[in-house]
Amino acid sequence: MNNLLERFIRQALEHIDTAIAGHDFALQEREIGRLMQVGTGVARVSGLPGTKAMELLRFENGVMGMAFNLDPDEIGAVLLGEESDLNAGSRVERTGRVVDIPVGRELLGRVLDPLGRPLDNAGTVRTGRRWPIEREARPIIERAPVSVPLQTGIKVIDALIPIGRGQRQLILGDRQTGKTAVAVDTILNQTDKNVICVYCAIGQRGSAVAKVIERLRAQDALKNCIVLVAPGETTPGVQYIAPYAAASIAEWFMTQGEDVLVVYDDLTRHAHSYRELSLLLRRPPGREAYPGDIFYLHSRLLERATRLKPEHGGGSLTALPIIETQAQNLSAYIPTNLISITDGQVYLSPILFQKGDLPAVDVGKSVSRVGGKAQLPGYLDVSGQLRLAYSQFEELETFARFGTRLDEATRRNIERGRRVREVLKQPESRPLTAFEQIIILQALNEGLFDAVPITGINAAGDRLTRALAGQLEPQRQKIHAGEKLSNEDKTVLLDFARGVLDAL
Repeated sequence: MNNLLERFIRQALEHIDTAIAGHDFALQEREIGRLMQVGTGVARVSGLPGTKAMELLRFENGVMGMAFNLDPDEIGAVLLGEESDLNAGSRVERTGRVVDIPVGRELLGRVLDPLGRPLDNAGTVRTGRRWPIEREARPIIERAPVSVPLQTGIKVIDALIPIGRGQRQLILGDRQTGKTAVAVDTILNQTDKNVICVYCAIGQRGSAVAKVIERLRAQDALKNCIVLVAPGETTPGVQYIAPYAAASIAEWFMTQGEDVLVVYDDLTRHAHSYRELSLLLRRPPGREAYPGDIFYLHSRLLERATRLKPEHGGGSLTALPIIETQAQNLSAYIPTNLISITDGQVYLSPILFQKGDLPAVDVGKSVSRVGGKAQLPGYLDVSGQLRLAYSQFEELETFARFGTRLDEATRRNIERGRRVREVLKQPESRPLTAFEQIIILQALNEGLFDAVPITGINAAGDRLTRALAGQLEPQRQKIHAGEKLSNEDKTVLLDFARGVLDAL
């Protein structure tokens, strides 16, 4: 019986040797762990001792997760999909790669989620390149000064709160004050300026994001944009990785020597999602229950915005983070963090918004720490005088409300200030070129609008803009080329504006 069994085993082994002859078989090492506990957007996993920080984990039902906490006995994972089909005891497997996102020109015109999956029913995103969502910021030695303007097309911002390519300019204000509208108008103004735009929606309502996408499509700006969407109904993990994924997409274009604008809308919800994940995974809470590294959360994101030296590609990444304040409280925890990280802020006032002064930019609380260095020289002759006149008007207007007796000079200043306010009003989706803005503001400073009734200011400005079509081409080219206007050029501009406004 034993001999028969030995002969059978020998023959079986010979058959196996014959079957595998000429084939190369390599054993692959795989780490398999077990799901211990599932919560809202998070999971606890045992095993997987070789897991890296931010490594992708694959759960048994195909849901992906990200290693968030690396504790001695377990891994706290953030789920990047729905947890409804997950059960304790199921298998979890390492993927060997950190969370990444596809990058490349193939993404232009597409709407994606933070994992690179299409949301626009336009087919699979086909690109052979993937970058990790978390990357180190470029070293200081590779950075160039911010000196090239990024025109928003909005008079009050381009003239008084200029933004440069490579700058980080915060947009903040209470809800429903027009923050997204300012950012989208800035994107629309980049259509013919060789600036690629990335719009990242974090925790927004799906209907609100759809309106933004439709507005970009209607203005033929979507072809030059990439929209990254992590709506409010997704898991907090997806919302957490969204801005980092958008930054990696933008950085790829920057390394190709191109100028990129990225809008994070908004980082208040991003901070909320991070707080939620941290509390669920038992990270120690600090002020307002945020974890202690909440500052680092946004500083490492916004530090990636920069302008590179020519020898390092010469591209730039401009960041417009948006945050929401509560009851105009600029000194709250997250707003003060971001104000200290960024290079300035555009503050939108709910009081101005309710009055219909749109865009509702509060010039007194807004600032650009780059300032005139990122502004076309043509603005320098008008912006200082304009800011002074507007500031004086805001102070004097308070006294005028109480029926205080005012001398003639004060009344003139108040009337001029009211006209400044009217001229700075601007409807959505109506960006103006730098040339159009400068001639309007020069006419305002020289008092050419003083004879125009307050109710007719906007119509007068529109008429002046229309009259400029095809006119004053030498001065237009000088302004857009960044050259300083001579006294003769200024006289030509003012004479033209006077002729148009006097005819009203």
